[in-house]
Amino acid sequence: MSEHGGGRSRITASDLDIHRAGVEERSITIACAADKKPRECRALFLSAKIDDGGTMHLEPNDLLLFARVVEEGSFSRAAQRLEVPVSTVSRRITALESQLGERLLQRSTRKLSLTELGSAVLDHARQVVQGVEATTALADHQQVQPRGRLRVSMLADFGLLTPFLAEFVSRYPSIFLQLEVSTRFVDLIGENFDVALRLRHLPDDATLVARRIVELHGGVYASPAYLKRRGMPREPAALLEHDTLHAMSASGEPMQWILHRGTGRWQGLPPGRASANSPDILMRLAIHGAGITLQEERFADPYVKGGQLARVLPDWHLPPATLWAVFPGRRLMPARTRAFIDALLARFGAVDRKS
Repeated sequence: MSEHGGGRSRITASDLDIHRAGVEERSITIACAADKKPRECRALFLSAKIDDGGTMHLEPNDLLLFARVVEEGSFSRAAQRLEVPVSTVSRRITALESQLGERLLQRSTRKLSLTELGSAVLDHARQVVQGVEATTALADHQQVQPRGRLRVSMLADFGLLTPFLAEFVSRYPSIFLQLEVSTRFVDLIGENFDVALRLRHLPDDATLVARRIVELHGGVYASPAYLKRRGMPREPAALLEHDTLHAMSASGEPMQWILHRGTGRWQGLPPGRASANSPDILMRLAIHGAGITLQEERFADPYVKGGQLARVLPDWHLPPATLWAVFPGRRLMPARTRAFIDALLARFGAVDRKS
């Protein structure tokens, strides 16, 4: 039975459906606003004191296991990540549910989904994870050799970064680099990413920090074979008479072409023969004569020097775009994350200062 008074709720064990072997049903005083429903107070009872001095204890390791299961989306992947048997993970989650008196996860053959209580408990479990990660970060901070899994999100497969990434994994053999190339903006903290590489648009999030890596400059390119067949455009408006290869926006629509020359500006959408959210694919298509494309100058330069591409409208340029490294604003950054950002700055920051 719930009784309201003085801005607090007095919630009984029956209100919360708490049943524990060997523990009698007793009232629990929870610091919960009076307008909260009993079920909404569930998230606050994890360490609730029982009137006669008893305490409901939850094993932090079980909360850690629960958070990892949710994060990985399956018991088997969580077990693999934590290097424990699947049976151990399943047994401990079942024990945690029994202790709380209700399921945290709905299980099916295809996926796991959170119950209402599971969503509330997950918030507390993530606090446990953050505490463990802070301790791990402290240990990582002291390591001479960075190690562990480094999760990096990229909005496109920047060919400019490929040589750098290869050098990075060679330099740090104890780091496992996990790249996700996607048009979606990931939740760095919720999805446990270490770094996101982003262009222009930055999240308005006080929990994240952004470091400027390099300013990118783009131009117009085509293969010599295409230009011999179709002719060289002399003005941006002439692009409307050519086959072009478009970059796709996050919504899947082709992106407008915007070119600058001094104070002059041209904007349009030339006829497209293909579109992709991969600069590398667009580059390969252009090299094979499929049309004219926009590319970052440093990425295209080796192919220009090799005779596979030629610069079109060399006096016209794309608006500059800044590449940012975005990461959680922790007081102690894991050594692997610090090594990655420092390597980015050493490789591209020096080039940016010279350009």
